[in-house]
Amino acid sequence: MKFSIPDMSCSHCQATVERTIIDIDSRADVVVDLTHRTVEVTSTAVAEAILAALAAEGFPAKLV
Repeated sequence: MKFSIPDMSCSHCQATVERTIIDIDSRADVVVDLTHRTVEVTSTAVAEAILAALAAEGFPAKLV
C-alpha cells in the first residue's frame, strides 16, 4: 500500500507516522519518502485502519 501524507514535513513527522503504523501491525514494513511525502507499507492491516490511525495522529492521508 502507498499513502500520500501532505502534512508530513520533517523527521519528527516521519517518526510519528512510522510509530503509528507499527502500533497497528508490529511486523509491518514501513518505507517513508519524506521528499515526496509518501509512505509505502507492507502489512496485514487493512488500509482503512492505517488511514484512521494516521488521521487520529494529525496526519490525514490518502491511498495512492
